[in-house]
Amino acid sequence: MHVKSRELASRNVISRKSVLLLCLASFCTGMFFTNRMGPETEGVQRTSRTNEDESSNLKSGDCNPKLVLLNKGSNSSGDISSAQKAIQSLDRTISDVEMELVAARAERETVIKDSLAMGDSQAIESNFKKKYFMVIGINTAFSSRKRRDSVRATWIPQGEKRKRLEEEKGIIIRFVIGHSSTSGGILDRAIDAEEKVHGDFMRLQHIEGYLELSAKTKAYFATAVSLWDAEFYVKVDDDVHVNLATLGMSLAGHQKQPRVYIGCMKSGPVLAQKGVKYHEPEHWKFGEVGNKYFRHATGQLYAISKDLATYISINQNVLHKYANEDVSLGSWFIGLDVEHVDDRRLCCGTPPDCEWKAQAGNICAASFDWRCSGICRSVERMMEVHKRCGEDKNALWSTSFLETRSSSS
Repeated sequence: MHVKSRELASRNVISRKSVLLLCLASFCTGMFFTNRMGPETEGVQRTSRTNEDESSNLKSGDCNPKLVLLNKGSNSSGDISSAQKAIQSLDRTISDVEMELVAARAERETVIKDSLAMGDSQAIESNFKKKYFMVIGINTAFSSRKRRDSVRATWIPQGEKRKRLEEEKGIIIRFVIGHSSTSGGILDRAIDAEEKVHGDFMRLQHIEGYLELSAKTKAYFATAVSLWDAEFYVKVDDDVHVNLATLGMSLAGHQKQPRVYIGCMKSGPVLAQKGVKYHEPEHWKFGEVGNKYFRHATGQLYAISKDLATYISINQNVLHKYANEDVSLGSWFIGLDVEHVDDRRLCCGTPPDCEWKAQAGNICAASFDWRCSGICRSVERMMEVHKRCGEDKNALWSTSFLETRSSSS
């Protein structure tokens, strides 16, 4: 019994010593880690004290920190708004300059290429120096010889007067036509013979066809802007009567506006039914049946500024063509920063409408019959419309477009 009690006592003694050693080891380990962590804790405490000191300094002052923050916020928002406006203005200026630069390069390359092909080096210099007011392209067809003659006999000056119109007034007028599907055929030879007599055609690299009017419109603007540096480019049909002086004054007021699209704006119905006139094969693009087109100028006469004509020239290969050329033209300007000008002087009716307006002192720039999309029986009636609705014979020559035109370089 004594032996067993001694063995138990010795075991208890060993256990107590072990406990003491473990406690001592834990204490030393704790001290070691405390010394390692001490500096970082002091840094945290110092940082918090610094923040407390700063907040106490703000509270001790006369200013309210919330008001200070609000004032700083309002000032910064004003500065940001001004900066955004300045950036937008700069972006527009850069965009305009880039378009003018591209236009100048495209024009120079085209003129040089054409002039060198013709062996006429003097044409290069004259085309770059001369500045015109407007180019009027009269859309015509191979079968419209009598229409062209009725226009020549009324509102287009002939012979030396037409040369004077170009040199003094800066107005170019040309009948616009492409080629037949048979190159060099009888239709093309007839136009060549007519050109030798009158010298008033602009021939396009285009195959004529009624369903190709949108392509012809692109080709016209691209060709015209490469041949003449003008403020405006006008398209008109050969069965419309035009008063040149009134048209010129209508356009002159928009010379300082970039990207201008002028005409009688309309928004007609999209015709989905096959077989009807002006049927739109791509009617599904315009939404539900019965919807209307976007706003665009009626096709009898419209005008665009040089930068828009240049835009068409540069992008002609990717501009989509709809069945109706006036719709196509309007679609090309969607998404652009374009000024749409609705001028009802460009779509007066034939007598008595244009006659009454002329008597009231409101001369029309263009006259036609809406139901015929031009003057009904224009060959027989063009002279009648000219006599009853035409402007004074001296109006064109007494009106100066040179004062408002940009000076030539």
